[in-house]
Amino acid sequence: VGKDKPASSLMFAKFSPDGNKVAYVSGHNIYVDDLAAGTSKALTTDGTDRLINGTFDWVYEEEFDCRDGFRWSPDGKSIAYWQIDASKIKNFLMINNTDSIYSYTIPVEYPKVGEDPSSCKVGIVDITTAKTSWLKIPGDQVQNYIPRMEWIPASNEVILQQLNREQNVSKLFVANAASGAVTNIYSETDKAWIDAAKGWKWINEGKEFLWTSEKDGWRHVYRIGRDGKKQTLVTKGDYDVIEQTFIDEKEGFLYFMASPANATQKYLYKTKLGGGGKAEMVTPSILPGTHSYDISPNGVFARHTYQSASIPPLTEWMKMTTLNPLTMQGSITNQLGTVRPVKNKVEFFKVTTEDGIELDGWMKKPDNFDQTKKYPVVFYVYGEPAAQTVTDTYGAGRNFLYAGDMPKDGYIY
Repeated sequence: VGKDKPASSLMFAKFSPDGNKVAYVSGHNIYVDDLAAGTSKALTTDGTDRLINGTFDWVYEEEFDCRDGFRWSPDGKSIAYWQIDASKIKNFLMINNTDSIYSYTIPVEYPKVGEDPSSCKVGIVDITTAKTSWLKIPGDQVQNYIPRMEWIPASNEVILQQLNREQNVSKLFVANAASGAVTNIYSETDKAWIDAAKGWKWINEGKEFLWTSEKDGWRHVYRIGRDGKKQTLVTKGDYDVIEQTFIDEKEGFLYFMASPANATQKYLYKTKLGGGGKAEMVTPSILPGTHSYDISPNGVFARHTYQSASIPPLTEWMKMTTLNPLTMQGSITNQLGTVRPVKNKVEFFKVTTEDGIELDGWMKKPDNFDQTKKYPVVFYVYGEPAAQTVTDTYGAGRNFLYAGDMPKDGYIY
């Protein structure tokens, strides 16, 4: 695949649904290789470092976590892709002082605060003809973002999320790939901020999807019809859904990660997929801390990992139908007996800001701490949204930017 192109330029190779072709990005263009014939075809040819096909510029990569910018259609006859036009973005000059005895600048297109971002549109390219038709998405292509897009299963339709530049209006559109016509099926507004969701979880043979929203003040999961007319709140309560873990359509349950009582921790819950049910904690309550689950596609088995500030990650294989480990010898409970107790534990605390917002924190005191003595204190604050630094996980209380152990060296950290 891509044998006639620089190896370092090849990105996001994906098989077609029938497995006979592979599409990929190289040099800001999209290509498709026929594996049986050994041929390669350019699906786009206008790509440059400022006109980007099938991948993204800095803003989409950094702010929306977008990397792979194309999607095979379910029938394998076409590809939907993003095109980013960064031609009007000014360069920010980065200085390289390390790779040469003389420093030199590296130009990077970078829109500063107040400057317009790149324009964005979504095209459908035919695999046979390599002709692109553009979706007729309403709204200015510069003042609106398209952070999410995918094909609806077993259809000729594309669903996408559009966010206005202020990111206080979110719209979901369904587009007909053949005509380019779009229909707005869902809209949401907020006085402050709306984040880009991870995507759609399709259920009921593609007739409905699960969508994550914070419109009631908490991050919850909603069940929405394909046409947007029916919406049902699946999870309910004064807590945030951290992530959806598994959908059990046969038994009618949604499994998800949450921690209503302690935001530094993480547990597995389940609730009725149809809504109206009460969330039930699946993780054993005798294991306080942070848990993760990798559930098999058929929902029978799971890889369960547990850790806390004083317990290193421990993993067991379990059966979801019984919620028991496959063997007692390999169980987390059995492994806990081999963990050495921590002498100098991390202390978790809460602090209330001037705005009345309660924040979590942790503190590690020096070994052999003497409360009658004074110690240097080092504060570490990371205020970026959507990132959590105070977690009940192994390694809490350590400064990985420090060459050593701060508590052992006499610091309160």
